Order: sequence, then C-alpha cells, then structure tokens
Amino acid sequence: MSDERTLDLLETKIQELRELNKVDGLDLSAEISKLEKKLSQMRAELYANLGDWERVRIARNPKRPYSLDYIEKIFSGFYELHGDRISGDDRALLTGLAELDGRKVAIIAQQKGRTPAENKECYFGMVRPQGYHKAIRMMHLAERFGFPLISMIDTPGAYPGLESEENNIGGAIAASIKSMLEIPVPTIAVVIGEGGSGGAVAIGAADRVLMLDNAIFSVISPEGAAAILWKSKERVKEAAAALKLTAPELLEMGVIDEVIAEPLGGAHKDLQQTATALKQSLIHHLNELSEKTIDELMSSRYERYRGIGRYSTVSG
Repeated sequence: MSDERTLDLLETKIQELRELNKVDGLDLSAEISKLEKKLSQMRAELYANLGDWERVRIARNPKRPYSLDYIEKIFSGFYELHGDRISGDDRALLTGLAELDGRKVAIIAQQKGRTPAENKECYFGMVRPQGYHKAIRMMHLAERFGFPLISMIDTPGAYPGLESEENNIGGAIAASIKSMLEIPVPTIAVVIGEGGSGGAVAIGAADRVLMLDNAIFSVISPEGAAAILWKSKERVKEAAAALKLTAPELLEMGVIDEVIAEPLGGAHKDLQQTATALKQSLIHHLNELSEKTIDELMSSRYERYRGIGRYSTVSG
C-alpha cells in the first residue's frame, strides 16, 4: 500500500518528539497530540476497506508477530521438544508443552524468524520433512497423554528444495494431515499470518480453525496462481481476489470457524491486544470441544471435512 511508508514516517516522527519531550524545559505535548490525531485519521482511511491483495501484504509484513511472540504472551511454562527421532530437528516448526488457562496443551507452531540469521535457520517458515515428522511425534504425544493440541500456522508453504523432495515432503505432509485427523483429542488450528499451500494444511486439519483478521489461507500464493492461470505475475491482485483467501471470505464459506480481530493496521500495531483476543478465543473453543465425548469429537471432525468448502470457475 503506497501510504504505509507515510504512516511509518509519521510514527517515527511522533516517537522522536516523545523522546524530546522528556528533556527538561521542553513541552511538545500539543504537537504530539496533533500528530497522533492525524496518524489515527490516516490509518483509519487507509485500512477502512482493505482489498484481498492488501491483506496479503499485511499478512506478510515482516513486523507481524510470529508464533513465539504469541506463545510467550498466551501460554505459560512452554517447554520445547526438539527433533523428529529420525533425521534431526527443523527450526521452521516448533513443538512443545505448555499451559493455557491452567490446562495442559500440546503446541505445534511454524516460525519464520525475525533476523537474517533466524530466517536462514527457520527457512523463512518453510517446513522440511523432518519438521512434519516432529509434528506427528507431538500429535502422538498429545494422544498418549490426552492433551488438547493447538497449532499455529504461518508459512508461505513447505520447503521446495531438492532435500525436501529427496526425503518425500509430499508423503510427510500427507502423514501429518492423516495423523491430525485421527488423534482422539480436541484440536484447534489458528492462522496467524500466511497459511500457504500444503505446508499450512499439514497442521491445519483441526476440529476448529481460527484466523486473525489479516491472515490469509490458500492452496497457492497469488503470484503462483497468476502465473498458472494467466501466465502473468501482473495479475496478482486478480488472483488474490479469485482465491478467496481472506479470513472473512473463508468464514463465509465455512472453511474456518472464527475471525479474530486485529488492531487497525495489523497485529504488529499492538501485540498484547491481539494476543489477548486470541487467548480468549482459544479458551472459548477449547472449553466447547472439551465438553464433547471422543466419539462426538471424531464424528464432528469427519462431517466437517467431508462437507467443507465451495468452488467457482475463473475465466481466462
């Protein structure tokens, strides 16, 4: 969005004035208040009616909170478990145990990494086969101890490199989906940023699927869809609209169960506010799912995925 840079510059200016305002003898409160009001108005105008492509860009914003940010704010006592017990560890997918509102839960979370070093270590959130093997290990652990399973989705897709193909990334994704559909415990998936392709679906086949307001969830990226459908990356906006990848659209189609509100401008504008809303939603859905017997849970899950989704034809 062309005006995002203007907003960033204005925010920087306000912060600079706040620092100057701490200096003895200076009173810049009136000027700060004036700029804050202007910033609020500009932000409201910019984000009032976001298009599909604009939401894609917000979902990909590098300042957006990642899984570890939410885990720190929402859960207590998070204890990470490493490795798949086969070929090694994958930092693009984290697993562990924690407590949510006093209830022990198992966590699976995709992590992109904030710094260049973390990006490299996490493959920008693109999970390799060993990552999905690790996810399956956590699913089995959750089943063994009867812990509800919560997954956090944030990936452009599974890692597409030669290493992944040689180690059967497609099979790992399929096995992860199968395991998630079969485990007899309550499961909740939440898309916090990008939910791209099979890499996201692998840990998204849950009893309840939630999405943050500016997250996206799609079988393919807008760039990939544009290249396949129209042989042109210039039509990414059209592809984004055709994919129906935004939270409100997916809620309408019954693919997800709830849209969780974000602060104006995106989750990165107020992590605490977003985390609080997400925590309340997780507790609500987990309480509802926990009231069901295992037979009711499995039957509902079966019916959900037998009847999910709709499609339409896109002209060339």
